[in-house]
Amino acid sequence: TLACCNVHRSFPANFICLGIFTIGESFMLMMVGATTKPEIVWWAVLITAVVCIALTIFAFQTKIDFTVFNGLMFVLLIVLIVMGIIMMFVKSDLLRVVYAALGAFIFSAYLVIDTQMIIGGNHKYQMSPEDYVFAAITLYVDIINLFLMILSLLNSAQK
Repeated sequence: TLACCNVHRSFPANFICLGIFTIGESFMLMMVGATTKPEIVWWAVLITAVVCIALTIFAFQTKIDFTVFNGLMFVLLIVLIVMGIIMMFVKSDLLRVVYAALGAFIFSAYLVIDTQMIIGGNHKYQMSPEDYVFAAITLYVDIINLFLMILSLLNSAQK
């Protein structure tokens, strides 16, 4: 078995992991925010908030079960990772915009999928009520990554 495979369901270890993860992400976002113009960061925060609210409402209202697209989204995420590795060696403004746009699409779709998995209902895949910390981390990661992609798009547009 994997080490710590059920930590997301055991109290208080799940809250400790959530706290450590949040602190780590906070430092990363602090560094990104410190190297970006404040007005671009505020625009990215505003756009991310509007997109998240709209996608959450959409996930609650739609009759389409997006949870079945998890496999496709994983493949697109692998494409994004490979593209990111290529971008370490190839410097291109166009490639950076395409990367950020693809990333924004992927994490927007993940936000809808994960929201539907949390709310349950008639969806093929669902999270258990005991997975509340895991669900929070999942949404947190989706929103943070969406914010970073929107921030990258705004940075590229400003240049």
